[in-house]
Amino acid sequence: MAHIAWLGKKSPFCGNVTYGLSTTAALKQRGHEISFIHFDTPAAGLSKSAEVALPYLVKSQVYTIPSPGAQRELRESLERLQPDLVHASLTLSPLDFRLPDLCQQLGLPLVATFHPPFDAALRNLSSGTQQLTYQLYAPSLARYDRVVVFSDLQADVLLRLGVPASRLAVIPNGVDPEQWAPSTMPESTDLLELRQRFAGQRVFLYMGRIATEKNVEALLRAWRLVQPEGCTLVIVGDGPVRQSLMQSFGSECHVHWWGHEPDQAKRVALLQLAEVFLLPSLVEGLSLALLEAMASGTACVATDAGADGEVLEGGAGIVISTQGVTTQLRTLLPVLRDQPVLTAELGRRARARALERYTLSRNIDQLEQLYAELVPKGSLAA
Repeated sequence: MAHIAWLGKKSPFCGNVTYGLSTTAALKQRGHEISFIHFDTPAAGLSKSAEVALPYLVKSQVYTIPSPGAQRELRESLERLQPDLVHASLTLSPLDFRLPDLCQQLGLPLVATFHPPFDAALRNLSSGTQQLTYQLYAPSLARYDRVVVFSDLQADVLLRLGVPASRLAVIPNGVDPEQWAPSTMPESTDLLELRQRFAGQRVFLYMGRIATEKNVEALLRAWRLVQPEGCTLVIVGDGPVRQSLMQSFGSECHVHWWGHEPDQAKRVALLQLAEVFLLPSLVEGLSLALLEAMASGTACVATDAGADGEVLEGGAGIVISTQGVTTQLRTLLPVLRDQPVLTAELGRRARARALERYTLSRNIDQLEQLYAELVPKGSLAA
Protein backbone atom coordinates (compact mmCIF):
# COMPACT_ATOMS: atom_id res chain seq x y z
CA MET A 1 0.00 0.00 0.00
CA ALA A 2 1.11 3.57 -0.67
CA HIS A 3 1.83 6.46 1.64
CA ILE A 4 -0.02 9.45 0.20
CA ALA A 5 0.54 13.05 1.26
CA TRP A 6 -2.88 14.63 0.63
CA LEU A 7 -2.84 18.42 0.31
CA GLY A 8 -6.40 19.70 0.61
CA LYS A 9 -8.96 21.54 2.71
CA LYS A 10 -10.78 20.75 5.93
CA SER A 11 -12.51 24.12 6.31
CA PRO A 12 -14.52 26.17 5.57
CA PHE A 13 -17.12 23.66 4.40
CA CYS A 14 -17.35 23.29 0.60
CA GLY A 15 -17.28 20.59 -2.07
CA ASN A 16 -13.48 20.44 -1.93
CA VAL A 17 -13.67 19.63 1.79
CA THR A 18 -16.23 16.87 1.23
CA TYR A 19 -14.19 15.43 -1.64
CA GLY A 20 -10.96 15.37 0.36
CA LEU A 21 -12.42 13.89 3.53
CA SER A 22 -14.47 11.19 1.80
CA THR A 23 -11.66 10.21 -0.59
CA THR A 24 -8.96 9.98 2.08
CA ALA A 25 -11.27 8.03 4.38
CA ALA A 26 -11.92 5.51 1.59
CA LEU A 27 -8.21 5.23 0.79
CA LYS A 28 -7.47 4.58 4.46
CA GLN A 29 -10.09 1.82 4.50
CA ARG A 30 -8.18 0.15 1.67
CA GLY A 31 -4.99 0.21 3.71
CA HIS A 32 -3.20 3.27 2.33
CA GLU A 33 -1.40 5.60 4.73
CA ILE A 34 -2.63 9.19 4.51
CA SER A 35 -0.81 12.29 5.74
CA PHE A 36 -3.33 15.13 5.47
CA ILE A 37 -1.78 18.56 4.83
CA HIS A 38 -4.09 21.56 5.00
CA PHE A 39 -4.23 25.23 5.89
CA ASP A 40 -5.03 25.70 9.56
CA THR A 41 -3.71 27.32 12.71
CA PRO A 42 -0.77 25.08 13.70
CA ALA A 43 -1.11 23.43 17.10
CA ALA A 44 1.71 22.15 19.26
CA GLY A 45 2.88 18.75 18.04
CA LEU A 46 0.38 18.62 15.16
CA SER A 47 2.97 18.62 12.38
CA LYS A 48 4.62 15.53 13.86
CA SER A 49 1.49 13.47 13.39
CA ALA A 50 -0.27 12.23 10.25
CA GLU A 51 -1.81 15.72 9.94
CA VAL A 52 0.11 18.86 9.02
CA ALA A 53 -1.26 22.39 9.47
CA LEU A 54 0.10 25.08 7.15
CA PRO A 55 -0.13 28.70 8.35
CA TYR A 56 -2.29 31.09 6.34
CA LEU A 57 -3.28 34.74 6.15
CA VAL A 58 -6.72 34.38 4.51
CA LYS A 59 -8.89 31.32 3.99
CA SER A 60 -12.31 31.15 2.36
CA GLN A 61 -14.48 28.67 0.49
CA VAL A 62 -12.99 29.92 -2.78
CA TYR A 63 -9.32 30.77 -2.21
CA THR A 64 -6.51 30.71 0.34
CA ILE A 65 -3.56 33.05 0.89
CA PRO A 66 -0.78 31.21 2.75
CA SER A 67 1.55 32.80 5.27
CA PRO A 68 5.12 33.52 4.11
CA GLY A 69 6.40 30.44 5.96
CA ALA A 70 3.84 28.00 4.51
CA GLN A 71 6.00 26.87 1.59
CA ARG A 72 8.95 26.13 3.88
CA GLU A 73 6.69 24.21 6.26
CA LEU A 74 5.27 22.20 3.35
CA ARG A 75 8.73 21.30 2.08
CA GLU A 76 9.98 20.29 5.52
CA SER A 77 6.85 18.23 6.13
CA LEU A 78 7.26 16.33 2.86
CA GLU A 79 10.94 15.71 3.59
CA ARG A 80 10.01 14.37 7.05
CA LEU A 81 6.99 12.31 5.94
CA GLN A 82 8.67 10.81 2.84
CA PRO A 83 5.42 9.84 1.08
CA ASP A 84 5.29 7.74 -2.06
CA LEU A 85 3.13 10.34 -3.81
CA VAL A 86 1.60 13.79 -3.31
CA HIS A 87 -2.07 14.32 -4.22
CA ALA A 88 -3.16 17.97 -4.16
CA SER A 89 -6.88 18.64 -4.15
CA LEU A 90 -6.15 22.13 -5.38
CA THR A 91 -6.98 24.76 -2.83
CA LEU A 92 -6.72 27.75 -5.20
CA SER A 93 -3.71 29.23 -3.44
CA PRO A 94 -0.30 30.44 -4.66
CA LEU A 95 1.24 27.17 -3.43
CA ASP A 96 -0.62 25.35 -6.23
CA PHE A 97 1.79 26.92 -8.74
CA ARG A 98 4.92 26.03 -6.75
CA LEU A 99 4.09 22.39 -6.14
CA PRO A 100 5.48 21.02 -9.46
CA ASP A 101 8.96 22.47 -8.79
CA LEU A 102 8.88 21.40 -5.13
CA CYS A 103 7.87 17.81 -5.87
CA GLN A 104 10.34 17.56 -8.74
CA GLN A 105 13.14 18.63 -6.40
CA LEU A 106 12.03 16.03 -3.85
CA GLY A 107 11.54 13.30 -6.46
CA LEU A 108 7.86 12.83 -5.62
CA PRO A 109 5.10 12.03 -8.15
CA LEU A 110 2.47 14.80 -8.09
CA VAL A 111 -1.25 14.41 -8.76
CA ALA A 112 -3.79 17.24 -8.75
CA THR A 113 -7.55 17.22 -8.56
CA PHE A 114 -8.77 20.39 -10.29
CA HIS A 115 -12.14 21.47 -8.90
CA PRO A 116 -13.03 24.94 -10.25
CA PRO A 117 -16.49 25.07 -11.81
CA PHE A 118 -16.88 25.94 -15.46
CA ASP A 119 -19.31 26.37 -18.32
CA ALA A 120 -17.63 25.47 -21.59
CA ALA A 121 -20.16 27.54 -23.53
CA LEU A 122 -19.12 30.87 -21.92
CA ARG A 123 -22.74 31.98 -21.69
CA ASN A 124 -22.52 34.36 -18.75
CA LEU A 125 -20.22 36.55 -16.67
CA SER A 126 -19.60 33.84 -14.08
CA SER A 127 -18.50 31.36 -16.73
CA GLY A 128 -16.16 33.98 -18.20
CA THR A 129 -14.57 34.55 -14.79
CA GLN A 130 -14.06 30.83 -14.29
CA GLN A 131 -12.54 30.55 -17.77
CA LEU A 132 -9.88 33.02 -16.63
CA THR A 133 -9.12 30.69 -13.71
CA TYR A 134 -8.60 27.82 -16.14
CA GLN A 135 -6.35 29.97 -18.34
CA LEU A 136 -4.29 30.99 -15.31
CA TYR A 137 -3.85 27.43 -14.08
CA ALA A 138 -3.31 25.59 -17.38
CA PRO A 139 0.47 26.20 -17.76
CA SER A 140 1.08 24.96 -14.21
CA LEU A 141 -1.25 21.96 -14.55
CA ALA A 142 0.73 20.86 -17.60
CA ARG A 143 3.66 20.27 -15.23
CA TYR A 144 1.77 17.98 -12.82
CA ASP A 145 2.26 14.25 -13.41
CA ARG A 146 -1.51 13.76 -13.58
CA VAL A 147 -4.50 16.08 -13.29
CA VAL A 148 -7.78 14.53 -12.19
CA VAL A 149 -10.86 16.16 -13.72
CA PHE A 150 -14.48 15.11 -13.36
CA SER A 151 -15.73 14.92 -16.94
CA ASP A 152 -14.74 14.81 -20.60
CA LEU A 153 -16.11 18.35 -20.96
CA GLN A 154 -13.73 19.63 -18.30
CA ALA A 155 -10.85 17.75 -19.90
CA ASP A 156 -11.67 19.35 -23.26
CA VAL A 157 -11.45 22.83 -21.71
CA LEU A 158 -7.95 22.10 -20.39
CA LEU A 159 -6.87 20.43 -23.63
CA ARG A 160 -7.80 23.59 -25.55
CA LEU A 161 -5.66 25.56 -23.07
CA GLY A 162 -2.59 23.41 -23.72
CA VAL A 163 -2.61 20.75 -21.00
CA PRO A 164 -1.42 17.52 -22.70
CA ALA A 165 -3.94 14.67 -22.90
CA SER A 166 -1.33 12.38 -21.32
CA ARG A 167 -1.51 14.45 -18.13
CA LEU A 168 -5.31 14.31 -17.79
CA ALA A 169 -7.32 11.61 -16.02
CA VAL A 170 -11.13 11.77 -16.13
CA ILE A 171 -12.33 10.35 -12.80
CA PRO A 172 -15.86 11.47 -11.87
CA ASN A 173 -16.77 12.26 -8.28
CA GLY A 174 -18.35 9.43 -6.35
CA VAL A 175 -20.57 9.01 -3.31
CA ASP A 176 -21.21 6.13 -0.94
CA PRO A 177 -24.61 4.66 -1.99
CA GLU A 178 -24.99 2.98 1.39
CA GLN A 179 -24.66 6.31 3.18
CA TRP A 180 -26.66 8.35 0.66
CA ALA A 181 -29.71 6.20 0.01
CA PRO A 182 -33.52 6.33 0.03
CA SER A 183 -35.15 5.97 3.42
CA THR A 184 -35.78 2.52 4.84
CA MET A 185 -38.01 1.23 7.62
CA PRO A 186 -37.69 2.00 10.43
CA GLU A 187 -36.95 5.58 9.45
CA SER A 188 -34.17 7.49 11.20
CA THR A 189 -34.94 9.82 14.07
CA ASP A 190 -33.76 12.78 11.96
CA LEU A 191 -36.16 11.91 9.14
CA LEU A 192 -39.09 11.40 11.51
CA GLU A 193 -38.41 14.81 13.06
CA LEU A 194 -38.33 16.41 9.61
CA ARG A 195 -41.60 14.76 8.61
CA GLN A 196 -43.20 16.24 11.70
CA ARG A 197 -41.65 19.64 11.09
CA PHE A 198 -42.87 19.84 7.47
CA ALA A 199 -46.09 17.87 7.96
CA GLY A 200 -48.50 18.31 5.06
CA GLN A 201 -45.86 19.93 2.85
CA ARG A 202 -44.00 18.50 -0.14
CA VAL A 203 -40.38 19.61 0.11
CA PHE A 204 -38.35 21.05 -2.76
CA LEU A 205 -34.69 21.43 -1.80
CA TYR A 206 -31.59 23.44 -2.65
CA MET A 207 -28.41 22.37 -0.83
CA GLY A 208 -25.05 24.05 -1.42
CA ARG A 209 -23.17 27.33 -1.25
CA ILE A 210 -25.28 30.44 -1.54
CA ALA A 211 -23.10 32.42 -3.90
CA THR A 212 -23.67 34.36 -7.10
CA GLU A 213 -22.53 31.53 -9.38
CA LYS A 214 -25.02 29.14 -7.75
CA ASN A 215 -27.85 31.33 -9.10
CA VAL A 216 -30.17 30.71 -6.14
CA GLU A 217 -31.83 34.05 -6.85
CA ALA A 218 -33.23 32.70 -10.13
CA LEU A 219 -34.76 29.76 -8.25
CA LEU A 220 -36.30 32.08 -5.67
CA ARG A 221 -37.76 34.33 -8.38
CA ALA A 222 -39.39 31.32 -10.03
CA TRP A 223 -40.73 30.13 -6.68
CA ARG A 224 -42.23 33.60 -6.04
CA LEU A 225 -43.92 33.58 -9.45
CA VAL A 226 -45.38 30.06 -9.10
CA GLN A 227 -45.98 29.82 -5.34
CA PRO A 228 -46.70 26.08 -5.65
CA GLU A 229 -49.53 25.18 -3.30
CA GLY A 230 -48.74 22.60 -0.64
CA CYS A 231 -44.97 22.84 -1.27
CA THR A 232 -42.07 24.28 0.72
CA LEU A 233 -38.71 25.34 -0.68
CA VAL A 234 -35.92 24.56 1.79
CA ILE A 235 -32.61 26.38 1.26
CA VAL A 236 -29.74 24.56 2.99
CA GLY A 237 -26.36 26.26 3.03
CA ASP A 238 -24.54 29.50 3.60
CA GLY A 239 -22.50 31.90 1.54
CA PRO A 240 -21.77 35.51 0.62
CA VAL A 241 -25.20 36.35 -0.83
CA ARG A 242 -27.37 34.56 1.72
CA GLN A 243 -28.18 37.66 3.75
CA SER A 244 -29.08 39.78 0.74
CA LEU A 245 -31.33 37.03 -0.65
CA MET A 246 -33.00 36.62 2.72
CA GLN A 247 -33.72 40.34 2.77
CA SER A 248 -35.23 40.15 -0.71
CA PHE A 249 -37.09 36.84 -0.39
CA GLY A 250 -37.16 36.12 3.35
CA SER A 251 -40.84 36.95 3.67
CA GLU A 252 -41.87 34.71 0.77
CA CYS A 253 -44.50 32.15 1.61
CA HIS A 254 -43.20 28.61 1.99
CA VAL A 255 -39.47 29.39 1.73
CA HIS A 256 -37.48 27.97 4.65
CA TRP A 257 -33.93 29.23 5.23
CA TRP A 258 -32.24 26.29 6.93
CA GLY A 259 -28.67 27.64 7.02
CA HIS A 260 -25.47 25.62 7.06
CA GLU A 261 -25.99 22.03 8.19
CA PRO A 262 -22.78 20.38 9.45
CA ASP A 263 -24.46 17.13 10.54
CA GLN A 264 -24.27 14.61 7.71
CA ALA A 265 -27.10 12.49 9.14
CA LYS A 266 -29.41 15.50 8.94
CA ARG A 267 -28.31 16.26 5.38
CA VAL A 268 -29.09 12.66 4.45
CA ALA A 269 -32.53 12.99 6.07
CA LEU A 270 -33.22 16.26 4.24
CA LEU A 271 -32.50 14.60 0.90
CA GLN A 272 -34.65 11.60 1.82
CA LEU A 273 -37.49 13.94 2.72
CA ALA A 274 -37.20 16.11 -0.38
CA GLU A 275 -39.27 15.25 -3.41
CA VAL A 276 -37.20 17.43 -5.78
CA PHE A 277 -33.59 18.66 -5.62
CA LEU A 278 -32.92 21.89 -7.56
CA LEU A 279 -29.50 23.10 -8.71
CA PRO A 280 -29.71 26.32 -10.79
CA SER A 281 -25.94 26.98 -11.07
CA LEU A 282 -24.36 29.19 -13.72
CA VAL A 283 -21.07 27.26 -13.45
CA GLU A 284 -20.23 23.90 -11.89
CA GLY A 285 -17.60 21.19 -11.82
CA LEU A 286 -19.42 17.99 -10.91
CA SER A 287 -21.64 18.75 -7.94
CA LEU A 288 -21.28 16.35 -5.02
CA ALA A 289 -24.58 17.63 -3.66
CA LEU A 290 -26.23 16.57 -6.93
CA LEU A 291 -24.70 13.09 -6.71
CA GLU A 292 -25.80 12.79 -3.08
CA ALA A 293 -29.35 13.74 -4.06
CA MET A 294 -29.34 11.23 -6.91
CA ALA A 295 -28.06 8.42 -4.68
CA SER A 296 -30.79 9.33 -2.16
CA GLY A 297 -33.46 8.73 -4.79
CA THR A 298 -34.51 12.38 -5.07
CA ALA A 299 -35.79 13.74 -8.39
CA CYS A 300 -33.15 16.17 -9.69
CA VAL A 301 -33.32 19.32 -11.78
CA ALA A 302 -29.99 20.94 -12.70
CA THR A 303 -28.54 23.25 -15.30
CA ASP A 304 -26.17 22.03 -17.98
CA ALA A 305 -23.26 23.92 -16.38
CA GLY A 306 -20.06 21.95 -15.95
CA ALA A 307 -20.65 18.21 -15.97
CA ASP A 308 -24.05 18.25 -14.26
CA GLY A 309 -25.99 18.03 -17.52
CA GLU A 310 -23.84 15.07 -18.54
CA VAL A 311 -24.66 13.36 -15.24
CA LEU A 312 -28.44 13.67 -15.75
CA GLU A 313 -28.62 13.15 -19.52
CA GLY A 314 -30.72 10.32 -20.93
CA GLY A 315 -33.56 10.59 -18.44
CA ALA A 316 -31.76 10.45 -15.07
CA GLY A 317 -33.13 13.91 -14.30
CA ILE A 318 -34.27 17.17 -15.87
CA VAL A 319 -31.58 19.34 -17.47
CA ILE A 320 -32.20 23.04 -18.08
CA SER A 321 -30.03 25.74 -19.66
CA THR A 322 -28.02 28.21 -17.61
CA GLN A 323 -29.75 30.91 -19.64
CA GLY A 324 -33.27 31.83 -18.56
CA VAL A 325 -33.33 29.66 -15.43
CA THR A 326 -36.24 31.53 -13.86
CA THR A 327 -38.40 31.16 -16.98
CA GLN A 328 -37.66 27.45 -17.28
CA LEU A 329 -38.33 26.76 -13.60
CA ARG A 330 -41.54 28.78 -13.78
CA THR A 331 -42.75 26.21 -16.32
CA LEU A 332 -41.31 23.16 -14.55
CA LEU A 333 -42.35 23.78 -10.96
CA PRO A 334 -46.11 23.38 -11.57
CA VAL A 335 -45.45 20.15 -13.49
CA LEU A 336 -43.33 18.74 -10.67
CA ARG A 337 -45.97 19.83 -8.16
CA ASP A 338 -48.82 18.17 -10.07
CA GLN A 339 -47.03 14.97 -11.09
CA PRO A 340 -45.81 13.05 -8.02
CA VAL A 341 -45.60 9.88 -10.12
CA LEU A 342 -43.12 11.69 -12.40
CA THR A 343 -40.95 12.84 -9.50
CA ALA A 344 -40.94 9.32 -8.02
CA GLU A 345 -39.80 7.86 -11.36
CA LEU A 346 -37.11 10.53 -11.75
CA GLY A 347 -35.86 9.71 -8.25
CA ARG A 348 -35.67 6.02 -9.14
CA ARG A 349 -33.72 6.78 -12.32
CA ALA A 350 -31.40 9.14 -10.49
CA ARG A 351 -30.52 6.45 -7.96
CA ALA A 352 -29.90 3.93 -10.74
CA ARG A 353 -27.57 6.34 -12.56
CA ALA A 354 -25.60 7.05 -9.38
CA LEU A 355 -25.15 3.32 -8.76
CA GLU A 356 -24.10 2.77 -12.36
CA ARG A 357 -21.50 5.55 -12.71
CA TYR A 358 -20.90 7.61 -9.59
CA THR A 359 -20.06 5.42 -6.61
CA LEU A 360 -17.16 6.20 -4.31
CA SER A 361 -15.74 2.69 -4.71
CA ARG A 362 -15.57 3.17 -8.49
CA ASN A 363 -13.80 6.49 -7.95
CA ILE A 364 -11.24 4.93 -5.60
CA ASP A 365 -10.61 2.03 -8.00
CA GLN A 366 -9.63 4.53 -10.69
CA LEU A 367 -7.50 6.58 -8.29
CA GLU A 368 -5.58 3.47 -7.22
CA GLN A 369 -4.97 2.58 -10.86
CA LEU A 370 -3.62 6.09 -11.47
CA TYR A 371 -1.35 5.88 -8.42
CA ALA A 372 -0.03 2.53 -9.62
CA GLU A 373 1.09 4.18 -12.87
CA LEU A 374 3.18 6.73 -10.92
CA VAL A 375 4.49 4.88 -7.87
CA PRO A 376 7.29 2.30 -8.26
CA LYS A 377 6.03 -1.29 -8.39
CA GLY A 378 5.65 -2.86 -4.98
CA SER A 379 4.52 0.24 -3.10
CA LEU A 380 0.86 -0.42 -3.91
CA ALA A 381 0.99 -4.16 -3.37
CA ALA A 382 -1.59 -5.57 -1.00
